[in-house]
This record gives sequence, C-alpha cells and structure tokens, in this order.
Amino acid sequence: MDSTRQSKIAKLIQKELAEIFLADGIPVYDCMITVTQTKVTPDLSLARSYLSIFNAENNDVVMKAIRKNTKDIRYRLAQKVKHQLRIIPQLDFFIDDSLDYLENIENLLKS
Repeated sequence: MDSTRQSKIAKLIQKELAEIFLADGIPVYDCMITVTQTKVTPDLSLARSYLSIFNAENNDVVMKAIRKNTKDIRYRLAQKVKHQLRIIPQLDFFIDDSLDYLENIENLLKS
C-alpha cells in the first residue's frame, strides 16, 4: 500500500515523463510511447515506470534505446520537477504488455 506522498510523487513523475516522451522527443525511432503507470519505492529513491510502445517494429530495440538514454531522461525530469522534489529518484523502465494481453483475450473470446 502506497502512502499519499508516494502516490503524489508517482503521479507527478508519470505526468512529466509522459511530457518528456511526447513533447521533448527522446531520440527513439518513430513510435509513440505512453507512460501507463509509475510506482515509487517507500524511500523515494527509485521510480519504476511502465511504458506502452505503439507503432514500433521491435519493442526490445526501443526499450534498449530508452534505457541507454535514462541519464538524459532523468536530467530532463529534474529540470521539470526541481521545485517540487529535492532528490530525483533513479528511473527504471519496463514494458507494459497489459494491452497486448487484453487484445489476446478478446481474440480468444471471439473465436
């Protein structure tokens, strides 16, 4: 169970990361990336973000590029939230495959 502070910080980080991926244009091929969920550890030192990747030929290649640019993404995040957070958490990215799972279930139910 997350505390109120964890929830607020997770929502702030999720919103700002979404803006970074959408507006700032992190150099990752031609695909759309959405931040579906962010969770922050109780000590606020690590933020785990789950990403949905659309229109990508290979999600693993995109995730490698994102992980390679994690320092730059964290720096951009720090520039956006420097007045709200004293310490910027480390970032960890994962693929959110829940939409693929739902689509698979729908296809199974139709057949």
